[in-house]
Amino acid sequence: MEFVTPSSPHSERSNSVSKVMLEVLLALLPGVVALTYYFGWGVLINIVLATVTAVVAEAIVIRMRGRPVMPVLSDLSAVVTAWLFAMAIPPLLPWWMTVLGMAFAVIVVKQLYGGLGYNSFNPAMAAYVLLLISYPVDMTNWLSPVMLNDHVLSFVETFRAIFTGALPNGLTWDTVTGATPLDGMRTQLDMNKMVSEITSSPLWGDFGARGWEWVGNWVFLGGVWLIYRNVIRWHMPVAVLGSLFVISMFFCTIDPETHPFSMFHLFSGGVMLGAFFIATDPVTAPVSRAGQMIFGASIGAIIYAIRSWGGYPDAVAFAVLLMNMAVPMIDYYIQPRVVGHRSGEDE
Repeated sequence: MEFVTPSSPHSERSNSVSKVMLEVLLALLPGVVALTYYFGWGVLINIVLATVTAVVAEAIVIRMRGRPVMPVLSDLSAVVTAWLFAMAIPPLLPWWMTVLGMAFAVIVVKQLYGGLGYNSFNPAMAAYVLLLISYPVDMTNWLSPVMLNDHVLSFVETFRAIFTGALPNGLTWDTVTGATPLDGMRTQLDMNKMVSEITSSPLWGDFGARGWEWVGNWVFLGGVWLIYRNVIRWHMPVAVLGSLFVISMFFCTIDPETHPFSMFHLFSGGVMLGAFFIATDPVTAPVSRAGQMIFGASIGAIIYAIRSWGGYPDAVAFAVLLMNMAVPMIDYYIQPRVVGHRSGEDE
């Protein structure tokens, strides 16, 4: 009788990529719950729609390439991309825009370059920028948070609004949606209003806009959990947040009535999501710790520059994509020490 002896390793080990992606999804849950509580059922509908689109698109491309589908889908990378994208878009975004963005992320940004590990740009942020540039009005109209909304849409009303564009009788889009806090701050500063005047509105809380700052808090806790679990390193999140804090504090100190306080920048828009869940993407970030610090600090600086003097109120996606382009140069000039060689040892 012939016995087949398998080659090493002899112990069964689950896919480490799947484990990492599952940890990321679990860390995103607090932020998802907070977003849903403050901004309605559209967040969950977008997550489901984006996830289904991502999985189907990836399966089709993998099948066309003649590769087995399940090993690729089981790494959960497409699901993570879908969640990040869905958390960044407005809750009532028309369904076809979500499908278009997610298909672009998976097919063009990810699979066209060879799949996971080969893409140069963050797929979720590339999809977000595609929609933002193509459909700026739809991408900048958010629901008012639940405590400031006179009519909170039910699940059925939200579903109908996303898939048909119809709102309940007596409601218009202007009554249920509005500009984001960053857009509101930028617009009113351009109208020569002072920061103290703008933040005296009921829309504002302790650090940023009501609802938004609590979403940032819960995303922050999820990010800290990833650091604790050694899923990500602390270097990039600290560099992003530290850079943005220092730069915004510098300008706020010069003139606090024309430059918002640092905590407003940290807890508004997608900074927390970008710092802990997007910038830390190992595929599109530098490999060395020094490179990661430079990468993160540059993202923070670009965010502030675009928010203050650029054409868009929030700039996380643009900052990440711009620095994705710089990663090869960072890795070329800042390379990690070769394993087995002491510092200063001749090569």
